[in-house]
Amino acid sequence: MVGSVLTAIYAFFNQIIYAVASMRIPFDIIDILLVAYIIYKAIGFMRETRAGQLAKGLIILFAIYFIANWWNLTTMKWVLSRFVDYIIIAVAIIFQPELRRILERVGHTKLVGTQGANNEDDPMIECIDQVSRAAGIMQENKVGALIVFERTTQLGEIIDTGTVINATPSVSMVNNIFFPKSPLHDGAMIIRDGRLYAAGCILPLTQREDISSQLGTRHRAAIGMSENSDAVVLVVSEETGNISIVTNGQIKRNYNGISACAELRRLLIDSNKTDSGNSFIDAIKNMNPFKKANGKDAAENDEVENKNSK
Repeated sequence: MVGSVLTAIYAFFNQIIYAVASMRIPFDIIDILLVAYIIYKAIGFMRETRAGQLAKGLIILFAIYFIANWWNLTTMKWVLSRFVDYIIIAVAIIFQPELRRILERVGHTKLVGTQGANNEDDPMIECIDQVSRAAGIMQENKVGALIVFERTTQLGEIIDTGTVINATPSVSMVNNIFFPKSPLHDGAMIIRDGRLYAAGCILPLTQREDISSQLGTRHRAAIGMSENSDAVVLVVSEETGNISIVTNGQIKRNYNGISACAELRRLLIDSNKTDSGNSFIDAIKNMNPFKKANGKDAAENDEVENKNSK
């Protein structure tokens, strides 16, 4: 037994020495670094989603299969081998939301920079100004709102759940749509190419479990939308009047109409100019897999708001 273990270890180290000796520099090094980076991102992605729990279950099953094979447990090996035969199909079904999210992120990542249009003629600037002013009014009156700014990820499926308007945005129009008891006030508004494109749309809720219980359905829908696309989402809380902006699954709070306008311009206008040269590099830097959600920060902000309101 001990001899066979030592032989296996000796063979293992011989393979490592042979691989190092036959390594093609720099191609093999680049190959190793790319694979290591992909594994690193995959681990981080699973940690921040429910895929982590499912992956743990698969790892346990593989460990049991290894033990059954080591101890020659015939019945257990047969049962697990039948499962392994369909593991690829099972993974595709179980991880469908996560796989779709990965592909969408890869799809809307710009590999080559493009020159942006003249900002003075960009209709998004006027749109941001009108929406921010409307958000400031809704903040004062504590009227709930959920506004999605479409970017490179097309939101056709989301738009189909609401009513297409396709109008030039204005403060009065935005406020009328989210006025309490109006037909479209409960859904989300979709902004496309600087136009108020649709309203009353239904957004996917986030499946994360680390979100603060203080956050309501609007905030969970905003986080879910930003997890499934590169959209920028503005939320006005009906309870507190607090304005929040959500991107890439992360929520930032305590904006007013002026600061929200500046942040939206930074995300939707200024970022396009920055992306023209280093979009792919910036996308990698922004994808921190071990970055925790802001649920705790949101809870702390809600506590402060509740104290101030008393």
